[in-house]
Amino acid sequence: MGTSGDGHQTGGSPLSAYRIELEAFQGPLDLLLHLIRKNEVDIYDIPMAQITSQYLAYLEMMRELDLEIASEFLVIASDLIYIKSRMLLPPDQEDDEEEAADPREELVRRLIEYQKYKSVAQKLSMAPQLNRDVFGRPETEAPEPSGELFTEASLFQLMDAFRTVLVEAEKRVPLEVVRESYTLEQAMEFIVERIREMPSLTFMGLFSDLTTRRKIVTVFLGVLEMIRLGRIIAVQHEFGDPISLVLRPEPVAAPGQDPGQQGAGENEG
Repeated sequence: MGTSGDGHQTGGSPLSAYRIELEAFQGPLDLLLHLIRKNEVDIYDIPMAQITSQYLAYLEMMRELDLEIASEFLVIASDLIYIKSRMLLPPDQEDDEEEAADPREELVRRLIEYQKYKSVAQKLSMAPQLNRDVFGRPETEAPEPSGELFTEASLFQLMDAFRTVLVEAEKRVPLEVVRESYTLEQAMEFIVERIREMPSLTFMGLFSDLTTRRKIVTVFLGVLEMIRLGRIIAVQHEFGDPISLVLRPEPVAAPGQDPGQQGAGENEG
């Protein structure tokens, strides 16, 4: 078990008890599509060296955060490294007469098919479903809709924003490495309080007063956990715009139903 340059443990981290499963968010093909969009590159002409390097950097960040990495992420990582190495090799002499097959062809096909699948799934998910998209009136009056359109931020956009949070925190004041006790439950309470204080709270604003690395990391994991549980959503106007955090309104129980029992039937069967 070692320590990194900033003094926090790289193995057996105290945060290991708070592992967040990525299956609840997005998979490796989502990460690749995110990188293609972020770098504004042609999906049919993927710069393998650049994308592979960035993909591996995201995996390293997931490990540092003790996020549960599904095996599919590692499989795709090995595929990317293989394709990259294939492209570095000179073409076989036997292929001189005919154009050699592009090593990226199969990957591109999978990404295109996955894009189509996601597009169809997104359209289906727009249909209102009771207790998911259709909510009763919240306890406090919600502001009148402004007509603005928002999209939900992806896990990888949140990771990009979190990387910026760490950089900005280092600029404000050297991050303290304190072994104080700060649990995921405390972080989630802190998030709820901050959003209630500032209904239009930005992701960056959530971390503005935090000075210890442990608190910053734990609050970020709290954001991921609350998104996974459906308690908050992270939204933005356009891809790359600032991300805001919003509390989801509590669904109203059906007439005669105990609110404490709501959702119990959904978990049965």
